[in-house]
Amino acid sequence: MNAHLPIVLALAAAVPAAGPAIAGPAIAGPAIAGEVTASTEPSFTVTEKAMIAAPSARVWAVLIAPSAWWSDEHSWSGSAANLSLDARPGGCWCEKLPDGGGVEHMRVIFVRPGRMLRLSGGLGPLQAFPAGAVMTVTLDPAADGKSTMVSVEYAVAGAPGLGRIAAPVDGVLAAQVIRLKAAAERRLAD
Repeated sequence: MNAHLPIVLALAAAVPAAGPAIAGPAIAGPAIAGEVTASTEPSFTVTEKAMIAAPSARVWAVLIAPSAWWSDEHSWSGSAANLSLDARPGGCWCEKLPDGGGVEHMRVIFVRPGRMLRLSGGLGPLQAFPAGAVMTVTLDPAADGKSTMVSVEYAVAGAPGLGRIAAPVDGVLAAQVIRLKAAAERRLAD
């Protein structure tokens, strides 16, 4: 199991840690809140929250189309256009690779359209760890129906050294939530 420690340390060194609030340079409105909510040697949980100025139906439509908001830099193929998500139980968050191969990033384990999406699986280099991971995305519409609070919780456990990469993973997920917010709000303006 210690064979994964170099990957942990390389990831920790390569990705800047997220602070308590992160703002994207071209995104208007309040910053998202991101934090490591739990961390031990073999596990961590990170939580990202963002108020998105769009109705929950629009946020949901963007959420389940990761090619519209996920970062190219955090894909195996180098292009988020290769990402897809089948938002039904057993559905795959998958990626096509240029050589005809593919990647299963996560598997859908619970879906309540417009309200909640839960997936299991390790993102990026976490796939190589003997660990389990669960991501829960919750959409909470505002009373007026014009905005939506999005919460993303990602819990990973089971491998030595995981706690050391909690902050870098928090930073990566916070950046993706910023992109989700921008895509949902941009689509509203179109």
